[in-house]
Amino acid sequence: MNSRDSGILRPHQASISILQRLLDLLVILAGMSVVVLWHDRKFDQDHAIASLIALVMFYFFSDIGQLYASWRGERIREEIRKVGGIWATSFIGLFLCDYIFFDISMLEDVSLLQWFTLVLVSLCSYRVLMRITLNALRRRGFNTRSVAIAGAGPVGQRLAVNISQAPWMGLDLLGFFDDQRRDPVRLANSSIRLPISGSLEDLVEQVRAGEIDRVYITLPMRSEARIRWLVDKLSDTTASVYIVPDVFVFELLHARSQNINGVPTISIFDSPMTGANSVVKRVEDIILSLLILCLIAAPMLIISAAVKISSPGPIFFRQKRYGIDGRPIEVWKFRSMCVMENGVDVVQATRNDNRITAVGAFLRRTSLDELPQFINVLLGDMSIVGPRPHAVAHNEQYRGQISSYMLRHKVKPGITGWAQVNGWRGETDTLDKMQKRVEHDLAYIHNWSLWWDLKIVFLTVFKGFIHKNAY
Repeated sequence: MNSRDSGILRPHQASISILQRLLDLLVILAGMSVVVLWHDRKFDQDHAIASLIALVMFYFFSDIGQLYASWRGERIREEIRKVGGIWATSFIGLFLCDYIFFDISMLEDVSLLQWFTLVLVSLCSYRVLMRITLNALRRRGFNTRSVAIAGAGPVGQRLAVNISQAPWMGLDLLGFFDDQRRDPVRLANSSIRLPISGSLEDLVEQVRAGEIDRVYITLPMRSEARIRWLVDKLSDTTASVYIVPDVFVFELLHARSQNINGVPTISIFDSPMTGANSVVKRVEDIILSLLILCLIAAPMLIISAAVKISSPGPIFFRQKRYGIDGRPIEVWKFRSMCVMENGVDVVQATRNDNRITAVGAFLRRTSLDELPQFINVLLGDMSIVGPRPHAVAHNEQYRGQISSYMLRHKVKPGITGWAQVNGWRGETDTLDKMQKRVEHDLAYIHNWSLWWDLKIVFLTVFKGFIHKNAY
């Protein structure tokens, strides 16, 4: 069977996207109907309005998040993460619309939670089932795409490794086409040797003959003339052509494409907190900070009295630090020292530091001095989870010593973070300790999700407050 004939879903991709939209609509409506019937109620006008609002919200955020784009090259967990975030954001939007505009009496809180959970599980489950079915078809040669890589350099080899390690994508890699090499290329960390199937001229001929579906151009950016020639020749074919820029030499942070008035660009460093993600993160911060502030109001009053009685000076210490995008913010803490250092030279606290008061020592060991920062979160300067903010003086010190240090500020600073729950907190008396903290912070930013935030909050409760490095 010709590989171009085996793509049984190829002519129907637009129809499949529409079908998936209809399935999502049915899942949301069916979820509401099931919960209503479960509670022996009639599906009335309020339920219809609530379902309609949720659907409009879901499709709005789906378009922003490109939920219905092709997921062939992405792992299922990425699709699940996106659909989960979009449904959660839509559900929050429903509550806000109800509170501000409609004031409809839909279902009890427990029933609404059941609806949210049932729809979330259903949206994710049928997508997993669809992926399993497609993967099985692709392993048998159906719904596949024959692909070739133009350029056998480091970028091309890296792409080949990724394709060979993911047979579920259904990409049948024919080999490399290169003007400079003729010997087969052995892929890194594997025994696979891919042939050099010919020159770039040979590639053009095979594409014109209809033998190749996709071409990935991985030539270095310095080969601009050759890239232009190849793109011009391939424009006379029906193959899909992709240019893979050799930007992986940089430490990418949420790289994404963007159009600037028609000019395509690729970001090297960007924040994950854009679009629906920023809404989810902010709603998470508001809900958690309000809940926690209600719980800690009484302890904060007791701590305030203890700080005031135990030593002269103000109750709170407000220190200038860098917030998101490096903008200065004032971070609130309970005063734990007899000094108020906030200038160009700030000395980190050390073990048995004589500047720390008796009450302050206890507050620092238990991290209770950080409690006022939930006010910072509510005001929008900080987040519950994120890289810990450092004093401005320390930022200026380390930004010149640690590569990518300032990328920590692509998100809001947090009260707790991935570095803290992994033990990288307290005094950074060596450069290596700060390096480890930065590595964990960047790993958090690179892999951010709502579920990881909740995991970090959970871990903080058990091992984030008291630590041997907290003094």
